[in-house]
Amino acid sequence: MSDSTRNLDACKEASPNVSIDSLRKKYEENSDVNPLTSPPPEKKSFRSRFRFTADTSDHPPEIFNATLYLSIFLFGLFGAARGLDEGNISGNIANPSFIARFGLNDKSKTKDQLANLKSNITSMVQLGAIGGAIIAMKSVDFLGRVRAMQFVCVIWIVGVIIQITSSSVGQLYAGRLIEGLAVGQTAAIGPVYMSEVAPSPIRGLANCIFAGAVYLGIMLGYFVNYGSVLHIPTHTPQGGINDKQWRVTLSIKLIMSGLIFILSLFISVESPRWLLKKGKAEEALAKLSKLRRLPTDHPYIVAEISDINEQVMSERDAMKNSNLFTFFKQFFTSKSIAYRFVFIAGATQLLGQWSGANAVTIYASELFALVGVKGIDKLKMSAVLGVVKFVSAYLSAFFIIDILGRKRALYIGIAGQMCCLLYYAIFLTVVPQAAHDGAVIVGSAKRASTGALAAIFLSGTFWTVGFNSVQYLIGAEIFPLGIRSFAQSLVMILHFANQYGNSKALPKMMIAMNSYGAFYFFVGVLAISLVWAFFLPELKGRSLESIEEVFTLPWYKLRRCNTLVPDHSQIHKIRYTNSRAGNTGFDHIQYDLEKNKPSSEFVEDLMQRTSNDAEKEEDEKKV
Repeated sequence: MSDSTRNLDACKEASPNVSIDSLRKKYEENSDVNPLTSPPPEKKSFRSRFRFTADTSDHPPEIFNATLYLSIFLFGLFGAARGLDEGNISGNIANPSFIARFGLNDKSKTKDQLANLKSNITSMVQLGAIGGAIIAMKSVDFLGRVRAMQFVCVIWIVGVIIQITSSSVGQLYAGRLIEGLAVGQTAAIGPVYMSEVAPSPIRGLANCIFAGAVYLGIMLGYFVNYGSVLHIPTHTPQGGINDKQWRVTLSIKLIMSGLIFILSLFISVESPRWLLKKGKAEEALAKLSKLRRLPTDHPYIVAEISDINEQVMSERDAMKNSNLFTFFKQFFTSKSIAYRFVFIAGATQLLGQWSGANAVTIYASELFALVGVKGIDKLKMSAVLGVVKFVSAYLSAFFIIDILGRKRALYIGIAGQMCCLLYYAIFLTVVPQAAHDGAVIVGSAKRASTGALAAIFLSGTFWTVGFNSVQYLIGAEIFPLGIRSFAQSLVMILHFANQYGNSKALPKMMIAMNSYGAFYFFVGVLAISLVWAFFLPELKGRSLESIEEVFTLPWYKLRRCNTLVPDHSQIHKIRYTNSRAGNTGFDHIQYDLEKNKPSSEFVEDLMQRTSNDAEKEEDEKKV
């Protein structure tokens, strides 16, 4: 059986209500199109080849619509959960009332004890997030992407309320741990949904919406902290600790979680891929039609549902009677899955989290102090850093990841981040006195201090261009549908485990290795990352289903995958043309005649089998 036959066979099973009579008519009307007399493919101008946005010219313009963008926006906003916590806790550990309430300046504690207390508070969400990612192994597939998101919002709200009412470190730990259970699931739900619903030309952009929302959250957290310290006094009129100063900073989390939950009731559309995986073919077709704003019998919908269902069918037998154990087993028995998990998705998390970016985000106010920024200005600089990361994350999303590609974005980001952190490390080595309280630095040291401050900002910019752009995207697009959400959950366990380890380790690293030693370590990790990035496959513009073919190549050929393994999916045989006439019966829609247009015999077979199904259904109704 040919690939085309299998694809359309899959389409038939996925969309039994497509009008076969209309399909027959359209095919017969256009089956005499001769590729030798058909108009040649339109040549792309210099301007269209060198562009600043993703190339969507081959796709029907209807598929890029408000329904799709609102769904992407909502799931993308989910990324703010982690960012809000990082920005919030980064400011709170420098907030006078928070410090006083939870004993972060307790003179009876040693330097190591205070560092341990601080790292416990900051990293508790990351610890909980590991548990959240484990829960997501089952919840995302069991509940579906939309219901899982609503479930997470409820957990998030509970965790934040516990924190707001905290008066002891123990209760604060509990609230942050529960919030972590929610945050860990967001990183499994959001990227998987984005990859499944976004058309291939903007899949990178969609995932970067999620990654960029992390920095929206960080920016909001930084500004709320800065505003609370600026306008709310540290002490009450009676001289006690004014807990409102830090409690009000947590309210932004309640607003965000409530907003996402409410909007999910109205504007979210369930993933058609998940619905097909669960055997809900008619609902999957309806949801895909809604997301693409095309009729169910449109060639683009037929091709996409065919590609999805072909993968579902090929995996169905292999995944029959599967459970968590069989899922885990694949990571050890399948060389392809193991390589993807360990050397691509896993390495992304390991190298990315130990590249120093997380340290810059969470301990920003302290890193600014090391270059001479003092007092409330530390929080102000942290807020500016939040703006810089937020803007650069979305610039990367719209103008880099789907235009230059994943690998070029990584090269630019890693190289730039490495240079910035190297400069910062050298500054700490040469001008250590800048960190001392009351120190006054002048002349070349002052200019170098300004450069070190800029290096922190620029390192954040390059991080958002490089590792941040791919740390959620890669795991969500390289695994097959049958284990995608499970694999992404495992990847996010690595993500939060490394983030937790990094958050816990940095205060002690800066004591044991000196401040500059920790940053030389980060520079070394980034140097290794540049070599690692060279061997990655470039997946820009490929359909999710065609990615599986890429990993039939040996590891050392993956970087040439676009040359060695062209995208043979049905969706890439459908081309939108400015010429009004198409060869599919739909205006502007051209089926590539050189890429195995389905034969008339198969169309007849498809019609016959669909007719039989319709008769069977009619007989059942009569019974």
